[in-house]
Amino acid sequence: MLLRSHHAANEDPLPFELKGSLFTLTVLRLFQADRAAIEGYLTEKVKQAPSFFNNTPVVIDLESLADSKESVDFKGLHELLRGFGMIPVGVRNGSPKQNAAARLAGLPVLTENRAGAGAKKPEPPEPAPSRTRVIAHSIRSGQEIYVADGDLIVLGAVSAGADVAADGNIHVYGPLRGRALAGVKGNGETWIFCQNLEAQLVSIAGRYQTYDQIDGPERGKAAQIHLQEDRLIIQPLAH
Repeated sequence: MLLRSHHAANEDPLPFELKGSLFTLTVLRLFQADRAAIEGYLTEKVKQAPSFFNNTPVVIDLESLADSKESVDFKGLHELLRGFGMIPVGVRNGSPKQNAAARLAGLPVLTENRAGAGAKKPEPPEPAPSRTRVIAHSIRSGQEIYVADGDLIVLGAVSAGADVAADGNIHVYGPLRGRALAGVKGNGETWIFCQNLEAQLVSIAGRYQTYDQIDGPERGKAAQIHLQEDRLIIQPLAH
């Protein structure tokens, strides 16, 4: 959707326009409010994949703390995340008290998934991807490709420093050296396939492994990647 005021062709150019768009957001599910514990664990995560968190928009999910009497220092949490290069954009699934505190700290309250305090709203299964996008060339460093509600097929290579993402599966018919994120909207049934696994990062439904975490024997080989019991599994690509 594009919001644009009436403007005659012979008038001065518009100063701006408002355009609806879709962005991928990282969700930080908060299980405890202890700042020291959060900082320590976050330090380890950032060490594993520094570039993954740099300038990453983050939504703070409070569902696990919504019924807790433990207070959350939202201002301190905001400063902590910014110190690690993340960009907090809001909170969700909090209690009315937590939402009020978040607003006072300058954090917007996003659309919630809760159906009342202490109750979870049933969520429908993730719909199967309905579209496929084929890229007939290699993806260069610095390029970002995202396919909403569908699969992505790259007939060339994905260079280091390039990002490919899809709500569905990802197929790379050349070396995968950049980052590949499948199941971006949370579909854990998606897969990543590539002919040469040298990726900086692979992720399915938010579960990821960096290059350093990928076992040596799996690097440089044709691979298929999927989730099994919430763990990322990397296997030789079956021929």
